[in-house]
Amino acid sequence: MKATLALADGRIFRGRGFGAEGRIGGEVVFNTSLTGYQEILTDPSYDGQIVVMTYPEIGNVGVNREDVEAARPFVRGFVVKEYWNRPSNWRAERSLGDYMSEHGIVGIEWIDTRALVRHIRDHGAQQAVLATGEVDEAALLHEAATRPSLVGQDLANGVSTARPYRWIGGTWTLERGFVEGAGDGPLVAAFDYGLKLNIARSLAERGCRVVVVPAGTSAAEVRALGVDGLFLSNGPGDPDAVRGAVEVVSELAREMPTFGICLGHQILALALGARTFKMKFGHHGGNQPVLELDTCEVAITSQNHGFAVDPESLPSDVRVTHVNLNDRTVEGLAHRELPVFSVQYHPEASPGPHDAAPLFERFLASMKTRSGAGKERSIHVCSDRNLPEAS
Repeated sequence: MKATLALADGRIFRGRGFGAEGRIGGEVVFNTSLTGYQEILTDPSYDGQIVVMTYPEIGNVGVNREDVEAARPFVRGFVVKEYWNRPSNWRAERSLGDYMSEHGIVGIEWIDTRALVRHIRDHGAQQAVLATGEVDEAALLHEAATRPSLVGQDLANGVSTARPYRWIGGTWTLERGFVEGAGDGPLVAAFDYGLKLNIARSLAERGCRVVVVPAGTSAAEVRALGVDGLFLSNGPGDPDAVRGAVEVVSELAREMPTFGICLGHQILALALGARTFKMKFGHHGGNQPVLELDTCEVAITSQNHGFAVDPESLPSDVRVTHVNLNDRTVEGLAHRELPVFSVQYHPEASPGPHDAAPLFERFLASMKTRSGAGKERSIHVCSDRNLPEAS
């Protein structure tokens, strides 16, 4: 089955289709993770996007019912160098291609993914159209060129839960599988802007009682729950376009301990008075080095975002706590007085390293004391003068 990927700037890649047949559009981005394609497919933050994997062979371990981050996949399309249709893993339940076909995910293989990734790196993430079968390439290019950017799109409300629910499941272990959380700790309202399940598991594993609420939940509805803390999840699209989120978070973050991740980090920054911007090609993968300014320690992190916080727009009562060592973008913020902090990356991993997992303990501690999470914790041993140059 022939397949064609047409980019908005006129570049065309021709290959072989796998997964579902059809024609889809989205923003094409690349992910540098070596493993974890099932978690990537089911990450709601990828809604509206076509994902290119830089690792050359994909599909080797198949798919199963445990390694998911949502009830269904959210990527629009999947691009790989070589798809492997015969999985070899004791946990595999079916092939990746069958899974994609069931959920309408169009895939393309046997293209030069190195050339495609270099093109995105040099020219930026952009809209594209992926189609199987015989196509009119000129029509595909026109469709790609006229597709709207993700800037200004509220995708979070589209992937959020329709109603609140209680989450109790903990994280997975090889010996026991998923275990139930203790459920005897602080009560957390987790805003679902595209919540990855491993975030809820990470909170529950540490004893938090987690209530997941829709993206459009009002401040009054959260207060009525009597929660001890506020969590702001990851998600897709433009943070500045998420209806009502900035206003609600602006109220609640001044009343209770708050922790934001990824899109939640960006929404919190906006709520505190900062601005965000669209990045050239974003960060997508499990190998991003992040420097914590308080300790000068480096963590290797899992990331998936196309927007970032403008450090020049931060008000005086908010400070940068983490920076990306590749491009010096903001990776973490904290309020100087309120128990409020956030990170651009994913401490819950899945997939990716677990270097940043202790951030959940920091949030737990802030709820137990209801103070001090964002206050100056130490002298900044890493000043801007001794930061390494961006690569």
